[in-house]
Amino acid sequence: MRRLWKPALLVLALAAIAGGLAWQRLRPLPVPVAAVARDVPIRVFGLGTIEAQVLSRIGFDVAGTLRAVHADHGDSVEEGQVLAELADATQAARVARAEAAVHMADAVAQRAEAARERAEALLTQKQANSRRRRELAARGSGSIEAAEQAETEVATAMADLAVNRADAAVARASRADAAANLLAERTTLEKHRLAAPFAALVIQRHREPGAPLNPGEAVFTLVAPGTVWALAHIDEGRAGGLRLGQPATVRMRSRPGEPIAAEVVRIGLESDRVTEERRVYLRCGTCPAEVYLGEQIEAEIETGRLASALLIPEAAMAGFDGAGGQVWVIEDGRLARRAVRVIARTLDARFALAPDAAGGLPVATEIVTGFAVGRRAVARPP
Repeated sequence: MRRLWKPALLVLALAAIAGGLAWQRLRPLPVPVAAVARDVPIRVFGLGTIEAQVLSRIGFDVAGTLRAVHADHGDSVEEGQVLAELADATQAARVARAEAAVHMADAVAQRAEAARERAEALLTQKQANSRRRRELAARGSGSIEAAEQAETEVATAMADLAVNRADAAVARASRADAAANLLAERTTLEKHRLAAPFAALVIQRHREPGAPLNPGEAVFTLVAPGTVWALAHIDEGRAGGLRLGQPATVRMRSRPGEPIAAEVVRIGLESDRVTEERRVYLRCGTCPAEVYLGEQIEAEIETGRLASALLIPEAAMAGFDGAGGQVWVIEDGRLARRAVRVIARTLDARFALAPDAAGGLPVATEIVTGFAVGRRAVARPP
């Protein structure tokens, strides 16, 4: 008898273990299922930077030496305000020479005009003399030769008048050319002063007095304060619902605890071919007093709201292909697989399904050990 009790105990232990395993397999498995959620916001997330829609790097159109700088970074400037000047002594001398050329051209034009008037007076005199000589010759009181001589003098006076008129036209053209040259020199002189093209904030001053400059070399970087916005990069896979005017929340890296209300004002028409992201521009309703271009931001854009939906974790779906996948459901008290369509994705890694997805059957929100088709299951409220 003593030899038999140990094998008997082992058999009983194995039977107990087998019974426990059988009970674990046969007992209804509690499965957490999704409940219908109301007024579900759908948002997309993106990283980006603070930018400015109107940003200009301005400099002089002519080469020269920077003589004076009248603004510094952080200054607010008005449209037309002089920000910097180039040394202009050489150009001022050119303007003076062009002014003298205009005065000279005026004198030449006046002289040519006087010569034209004199030629017209001589022509009038010659014509009157010719008429008298012709009348005398017709009455026999004068010679025909004198009359013909008078007519020749009229023709000569007419030719002289034509020459003087041409000289006057040339003088007027020379005067216009001198005036145009003076305008060009004065315009170049004006280009030795750099003025703000619009009311702006000076972001950066690039050069200091005494520096030689090439044409177009930047001296200041200006930003129009009212055009500051945030550029967010949104994954193409979640950008389908983006629309102009949608509300958004922006968090600056320097102020993570101060969300800024914003809205979508521009959606880029070209996506990044490398990162597969869409550029979305957001403008704040009430912007902070101080912003820094290039600062990193986080953006959440609300692309819509669902009146009702079933929300399940992305891990609870198998075979997701971008539009739908397979989920576990409880049908007649047993586990089954059903194909469902995803209507949206939330920021907390959940899929939104239609309230009647999978035929209205309870949808599992968690896959636990022991899941198998046909296994008895009981729904556990979330």
